[in-house]
Amino acid sequence: MEFKENEPIYLQIAAHVSDQILLGKWAAEEKIPSVRDLAVTFQVNPNTVMRTYEQLQNQEVIYNKRGLGFFVMPDAVKKVKAQRKERFLQQDLPAFFKNISLLEIDLEEIQKRYEAYKSENYEPEIEQKP
Repeated sequence: MEFKENEPIYLQIAAHVSDQILLGKWAAEEKIPSVRDLAVTFQVNPNTVMRTYEQLQNQEVIYNKRGLGFFVMPDAVKKVKAQRKERFLQQDLPAFFKNISLLEIDLEEIQKRYEAYKSENYEPEIEQKP
């Protein structure tokens, strides 16, 4: 993972952990990599990962089972989505609106490209028959 210079590394690692949870790679109540293992993976100091895990604990995304490690909270997906949605609406969306306004891109063009993006990147859910 290449770290961006304009954001603290521990927050970038927290975003990665959150991504794994949102993608379903780390499920509710599942043990996540140890501080040491994640530090090796990202080639960072274990204290940086510990700071990441403390941040995620404070946000109630993960929890610590003493002696066993860190685990994904049962409602972690809901918490991560709510936090990201709020950040997007408060920070990213105003910048997006500014750009489309300055570039005179109309909402129909945005809608068309959004639909194309969804169809190219997300398979429709298929109902499973019993």
